[in-house]
Amino acid sequence: MKIFALRTTAGREEQVLDFVASKAEKDKLGVYSVFRAHGMKGYVFIEAAEKQDAEQSAFNINYAKGILPNEMGYGDIEHLLEQGKKDYKDVFKQGDICEIISGPFKREQAKITRIDPIKEEIVVQLLESAVPIPITVKMDAVKVIRRDTE
Repeated sequence: MKIFALRTTAGREEQVLDFVASKAEKDKLGVYSVFRAHGMKGYVFIEAAEKQDAEQSAFNINYAKGILPNEMGYGDIEHLLEQGKKDYKDVFKQGDICEIISGPFKREQAKITRIDPIKEEIVVQLLESAVPIPITVKMDAVKVIRRDTE
């Protein structure tokens, strides 16, 4: 099993993914899976038996620009893949005090004012700011440091 990176037109990864998967299935090529890394634009990954199978599956596909010359190992792309949805249901509660751990407000403390589990975002207000401004951040960009005990 080998993994190959296919360069694509940015924003067209889903279409290329569908086209490559259809062609590989139709032509019975040695392609095991076709996937894209969440948040990575311009690339689709093909898991195939040989480079020739990956190249044939991407040949004459719209928005596909070509396969990179070197194959990749699973360790090279493991950090790009989501391991599944995290369950934030019990992690955050409205009124909790949290610390922002990434982004422009890194190391700032804030109070959670609203939680959107579908988008995996929370709205916080910075504690040290002179004017209370709501800021929306991803759930994985904060950690709870103090619970609201009321």
